[in-house]
Amino acid sequence: MAAGCVPVGATSVPRGGRGWQTYGDTDRGPTLNPLDPAWSPGGSSAGSAAAVAAGLVPLASGSDGAGSVRIPAAWCGIVGFKPTNGRLPARDRAGLNSPGVLVGDPRDALAYFDAVTGSEVSAVRPAYPLRAIWSATLGYADTDPEVAAVAHRSARCLAEAGLITLAKGPDLALADPAPAWTALRAAGSSPATPSSADVSRVLTTNEERLRDCFQRADLLLTPTTPHPPHGHDGPGTRMSVALTWAFNLSGHPALSLPAGTTAEGAPVGLHLVARRHEERTLLAVADRAGRELNPGRHAPWTATASGTHRASRG
Repeated sequence: MAAGCVPVGATSVPRGGRGWQTYGDTDRGPTLNPLDPAWSPGGSSAGSAAAVAAGLVPLASGSDGAGSVRIPAAWCGIVGFKPTNGRLPARDRAGLNSPGVLVGDPRDALAYFDAVTGSEVSAVRPAYPLRAIWSATLGYADTDPEVAAVAHRSARCLAEAGLITLAKGPDLALADPAPAWTALRAAGSSPATPSSADVSRVLTTNEERLRDCFQRADLLLTPTTPHPPHGHDGPGTRMSVALTWAFNLSGHPALSLPAGTTAEGAPVGLHLVARRHEERTLLAVADRAGRELNPGRHAPWTATASGTHRASRG
């Protein structure tokens, strides 16, 4: 409120104890995706994403412990931002859950970041083109080929616009974060003090490989999710968090931008990851990238078969 925002209400989240539920189930029924009521809006920040995508509010807060801001942003065709872990107080004892924000415009995410961190500095002007590494799977995710193609097409669009150069070389191969994330969350311990040899191996391996990645590049690009939005019956055995939760373990800031749609019109997100504490560079790139991928921005974002844009309200 001190920054000029007016809270208007609370939004839905999944009920507790439902495992990998990535949709909002309430006593009034499931939370609907404004792009198509048959789709899940993602989660766990389901209601926040739906409220922004429907144009009810320009900004809504969320919690991102495994992708719970970035996944609903991707599936609702908006922007979801997770800062560096520890930049803001963690919302769980394991330190995996970072406060985040869902917005229609990346500049609103920057305003949020300034307000919650209490810092206001001059705008970052990255020296374009930034070096970027693309990975469709991070070496372990079961990513749908069509989802990967849509996200990669957006990455190429950014390269053609002069914002990035896509590095050539072997695909980035991280260790699957599932066992480490699960163990740390269950134990409520700190990622700095892994509770088992397996957890330590995953953390050490990924730390080394991400250090090498960000020595060679300024950004890492992936699809936000490995598959399109599922229905309200849930994801089945698919892991919607597969491409996001590695960065809750590593702590890197990350953001999802609308990247376009599949042939059936399902929204796809482009996932941008930056070096730790380089949120302002990430947000500056997202602002420029959003204008390239989604010209003529008017709230809220809506998806079309040829891309993603924002429809004006009368």
